[in-house]
Amino acid sequence: MIKLNVNGRSVSVDADPSTPLLWALRDNLGMTGTKFGCGVAVCGTCTVHVNGQPVRSCTTPIAAVAGAQITTIEAAESDRVGRAVQDAWVRHDVVQCGYCQSGQVMAATALLKSNRKPTDADIDAAMAGILCRCGTYQRIRVAIKDAAKSLG
Repeated sequence: MIKLNVNGRSVSVDADPSTPLLWALRDNLGMTGTKFGCGVAVCGTCTVHVNGQPVRSCTTPIAAVAGAQITTIEAAESDRVGRAVQDAWVRHDVVQCGYCQSGQVMAATALLKSNRKPTDADIDAAMAGILCRCGTYQRIRVAIKDAAKSLG
């Protein structure tokens, strides 16, 4: 059993310590908001926060995050910054197919928690490697700027 702290609650996962966090979240805990994209940490679809930092959960073993604070898309709306990002996503009609969006929202939330006035370069750097197959990158940038503005 590996003890994890997910979205503010302590949970035990009965899995091999090398199991990727993504699969522990989805298969063991039934939290399906975090998506599988590539399995090799290059698409960003599986992004969650570990101690406030965006992390690719598809290649992060659960043993490496035991005792850390893990935040998933399921908790985004209960966080002021996460909620602002989600609201901006809706206002700017960012989502098309939606598959990458949990990773996009988690990366944008991490950015705005550390930088409330990001430049285009800051946004590009923070969102690099999170692939959107529908190509909504311009709307994502506009939504991030709008969320930043709404946070003051």
